[in-house]
Amino acid sequence: MEGSFSESTFDESKLSALETKFAHYLSAAETSSRNVAQEKDRIKSLIADISHQTKTPIANLLLYSELLMEEDLPASAKANVDALYNQSEKLRFLIDSLVKLSRLENGIISLSPQRTALQPLLQGIAEQYAAKAAEKGLSLQLHDTDISATFDMKWTAEALANIVDNAIKYTEHGVITISAVSYEMFARIDVSDTGAGISESEQSKIFARFYRSKIVREQEGVGIGLYLARQITSGEGGYIKVASVPGKGSTFSVFLPK
Repeated sequence: MEGSFSESTFDESKLSALETKFAHYLSAAETSSRNVAQEKDRIKSLIADISHQTKTPIANLLLYSELLMEEDLPASAKANVDALYNQSEKLRFLIDSLVKLSRLENGIISLSPQRTALQPLLQGIAEQYAAKAAEKGLSLQLHDTDISATFDMKWTAEALANIVDNAIKYTEHGVITISAVSYEMFARIDVSDTGAGISESEQSKIFARFYRSKIVREQEGVGIGLYLARQITSGEGGYIKVASVPGKGSTFSVFLPK
């Protein structure tokens, strides 16, 4: 079990044959383990290269786009510059998200769950998205809580931010509500909206990488936020559920172990 087995019997007995099989198995396992480690190192280097090499060009695209926005340009040119800026921002978000996903999936980033109160986490998310909700005329409401759970503060905030961002993006009027419920083994965080809702046939698909519903394809987005949220939550020993009625809104529930 510890990977330190060695043969001691060398004859024609069944015990000797069994020892030989164990030795061959462990030798193959060690080779496989080394190969996996080498592959992870190569992936780690590739991810670092992608992150490093794309950061400066994308930053320059955004910078020069902003500078062009300040110029006195014809209306048609302004529309093109706006499109250039938005697509550059979308590219930046996509590469950042893919790098985060790859690091999580390949164990380069490890989650560090600790017993923590939920209120600072939820308060931070509410403050982060209050202005964005107000721009659309939406009310973002936080129900205070004294519940604690075991989670990684930074990465759980990333997961919840993606869910709240989606709620605001796909809700045209009404309320976004963030609340928490305590159970024996889990704490549940609910993010509810009054948006378009999700059909029952699509509820099992929305957590897939790059999946986007037909009814929201006109909206900005790349279809990776919910997948990233699920990866983070499952890495902490939790899970995500969704309950939705088309035309009436959705509730995404994040369950974190207590």
